[in-house]
Amino acid sequence: MLESLRNKRILVVVAHPDDELLGLGATMHKLIKSYSCQIRAVILGEGITSRSDERDTEKWADTLKIHKENIETARKAIGYSSVGVYDFPDNRFDTVALLDIIKIIEKEKEDFKPSIIFTHHGGDVNIDHQRTFEAVITATRPLEHESVTTIISFETPSGTEWRAATDPKHFIPNFFVEVDEDDVDAKNKGMESYEFEKRVYPHPRSPEALKIQAQRWGIVVGKKYAEAFSVVRIIN
Repeated sequence: MLESLRNKRILVVVAHPDDELLGLGATMHKLIKSYSCQIRAVILGEGITSRSDERDTEKWADTLKIHKENIETARKAIGYSSVGVYDFPDNRFDTVALLDIIKIIEKEKEDFKPSIIFTHHGGDVNIDHQRTFEAVITATRPLEHESVTTIISFETPSGTEWRAATDPKHFIPNFFVEVDEDDVDAKNKGMESYEFEKRVYPHPRSPEALKIQAQRWGIVVGKKYAEAFSVVRIIN
């Protein structure tokens, strides 16, 4: 299947800065490096202000400025051709009309013309991830002239695995991409760019944990390193 992605235009649609790395950064690095893919990341939310009881962008203005600068550093680590950055409220996507999010994705589709979209798993514990998935699915309804023929979801460490054990919406991967240590290192380099998101081990967003996760999925499929995905839809 990976060969079918060669030379493709791919849109990565995520909720927060760092989500464009956590579940799929090594794979995106590989696709850009070895498969000549042109990949644009779309980051819908600002990713910071939920750390206050009330949303106050003025209070967080300096932090948000640094956060946006970190996005560019992370972009270079993976090799994304471009990044679109929006300002939906962090962890409050459920306070925004879903249509507003859909309109952004539709505009990004129209401008970039991807045939493939990668986005969050719809069962994540994070509400912004859930809403992003819903918006992508709605914005890519399989109508006659829809250009997006493939939708693939990914896990987000610290957002996917924390779903309640009894919940039916767990991430069940059915597509695995073998990556090498260079790809994993690029992903971790990008994560280290995010001053307000990186964590120390054993947090799932720590460099050690992300490497262990790549090893874990590699073990599942008999490889040294891998990332795991769930194919939502493919139209041939």
